[in-house]
Amino acid sequence: MTSLPDHEAAAIDHVAAAPIADHVRQWVAVNSGTRNLAGVARMGALLADAFSVLPGDIAMAEPDPVDQVDADGKVQPLDHGRHFHLTVRPQAPVQMLFTGHMDTVYPADHPFQTMIELPDGRWNGPGAADMKGGLALLLAALRAVEDSPLAQRLGYEVVINSDEETGSLSSASLLARAARGKVAALTYEPALADGTLAGARGGTGNFTLVVRGVSAHAGRNPEDGRNAIVAAADLALRLSRARRAGLAVNPARIDGGGPNNVVPDFAMLRVNFRPADAAAIADSQAALDAAIAAVAAEHGVSIERHGSFNRPPKPIDPGAERLFGLVRAVGDDLGIAIGWRTTGGVCDGNNIAACGVPVVDTMGARGGLIHSPDEFLVPESLSERAALSALTILRIAEQGHP
Repeated sequence: MTSLPDHEAAAIDHVAAAPIADHVRQWVAVNSGTRNLAGVARMGALLADAFSVLPGDIAMAEPDPVDQVDADGKVQPLDHGRHFHLTVRPQAPVQMLFTGHMDTVYPADHPFQTMIELPDGRWNGPGAADMKGGLALLLAALRAVEDSPLAQRLGYEVVINSDEETGSLSSASLLARAARGKVAALTYEPALADGTLAGARGGTGNFTLVVRGVSAHAGRNPEDGRNAIVAAADLALRLSRARRAGLAVNPARIDGGGPNNVVPDFAMLRVNFRPADAAAIADSQAALDAAIAAVAAEHGVSIERHGSFNRPPKPIDPGAERLFGLVRAVGDDLGIAIGWRTTGGVCDGNNIAACGVPVVDTMGARGGLIHSPDEFLVPESLSERAALSALTILRIAEQGHP
């Protein structure tokens, strides 16, 4: 490790003494699947208590209204948990944003509920890597920064939302407001097990197409019917043909229909788009418009479109290049090799980048096999990545920019 200035060496010592592992064990024990609102509320309370050691104002922000299309094609409100929001020194000359999520993909009744230590020393637990380990090391990094003589130069906001795993639909506006005026942002999604970070990301859009036809007797007068299932299948095939380099299209599910002797008058198609850039979003929208118009005309059905592109693509622009370069330089000084690669996954880093703020969004613990019962965290990465964050933040505070 390179010889460091006294204030950076002190920050590393501070991180090494922090109770990061204790926080991970406590937080992983709480089931906070996005739809488990009681569990999310408990997790939010634990975060508010733990982060209260930092200066500033903590609020549990109310979620924005969100609708969903139910099994009958009706638009219904969908409740969400509140979001953690900490604001520290908003008048300081250098302003940063730190984000994470308290929710996991594991519902309240999922069998994966506890954390164990595997024979190779890794921790296997629900949300251990994604991202309760990241939240714990973020807190340790910020405590080390607060103990530094540079702390008064730095103001920041911390947003930990309750719905990242389902698209951040109820927290997108909070993230956008928190991103305003920030010189850089760090998000605590897990790095890969070998420490590789996510670089450029594609975007995502999720749509539900509600098809309404006309029912009829399947044997006596089928010609009087308008088959919604057939129309939905035609939509799926047409949209799948919109795939190209830089645009993945996944018709994911068709619901509807009824008895075999009735021409079905209702169906729903759910489809996901993964555009690599703005041009691919435009192509996706054109494909949707064309498919809906053609299928409605050919099959004599009506089609309602619900959904949006809720995660814009995240390119590596010059600002992001500089921030990645700083993280790499800090890693070099700590003896940590930092690399990154393009990924098809999406996260709140997409939304932050769309606000014009440079972001590195995999500053969390090293781990893998996330979103599965085999999810694991590499425990020695907790202090390692907390030190990486602390020094990155201190250098931005010192120089005023990445």
